[in-house]
Amino acid sequence: MELNTKIEALCKELQLPMLNMHHHELSNRAAKEGWKYSEYLYENLKLEADNRASRSRATLTKMAGFPTIKTLEQFDFNFTVGVNRRQIEELSTLEFVKRKENIILLGQSGVGKTHLAIALAYAAVQKRIKSRFITASDLIIQMSHAKKEKRYDSFIKQAIVAPSLLVIDEIGYFPMSKDDAHHFFQVISKRYERGSTIVTSNLVFSQWNGIFANDKVVTTAILDRLLHHSHIINILGDSYRLKEKKEEGLVDSDLYKFQSKTSTIK
Repeated sequence: MELNTKIEALCKELQLPMLNMHHHELSNRAAKEGWKYSEYLYENLKLEADNRASRSRATLTKMAGFPTIKTLEQFDFNFTVGVNRRQIEELSTLEFVKRKENIILLGQSGVGKTHLAIALAYAAVQKRIKSRFITASDLIIQMSHAKKEKRYDSFIKQAIVAPSLLVIDEIGYFPMSKDDAHHFFQVISKRYERGSTIVTSNLVFSQWNGIFANDKVVTTAILDRLLHHSHIINILGDSYRLKEKKEEGLVDSDLYKFQSKTSTIK
């Protein structure tokens, strides 16, 4: 058996597809350019490492469940009010994930909350940080099903605790029952100081009691844990999706402005 055939057989056995594909090319280049053995070895290992990192990012992106891919480069900082570019750039370093801090994005529909949440989570998976995106309504539905099917604990462990970064979108777009509110409390409680959570909401904190079945105790407990280590971004202004309609004079933009209120729980 010639040497190349032996190398290819070993590459398949050791699951080194990039080395299998490129070893001959790199061997010729090494001979031509007079590489040291260590340089040749490094180039082969780098090909494998880069390929595995790429596959890992693709897998994590798929597992994250993004409805669409959004990046910070696509975000229009000039359109929104209340979004500090420097703060977002600092958050994009993902140090907040290492510190297990939360991000709370508040604002009316269409101002870019979901865009920023997805963009930060997408940046995380590009650094091979396990992340998950889910709407509040889907989260509650899945937790209710898990409870009925007696796999609640495993769902909490795998879907809630396991991701280093969890994005919960659209809190406040529908009222929760008391059971739903307790499910949501479990999510925030289990992740408290164990992982980072990004939440988006169209309601200021003083209105959150209405989300959680008017249960002041649960609402206070949720906010207490969520706000303890958090970055709060209050986005003001009109809906970006209605921008063109507004420019055409077809929409009264005052209907869509998000007025900030004092964040108190009564």
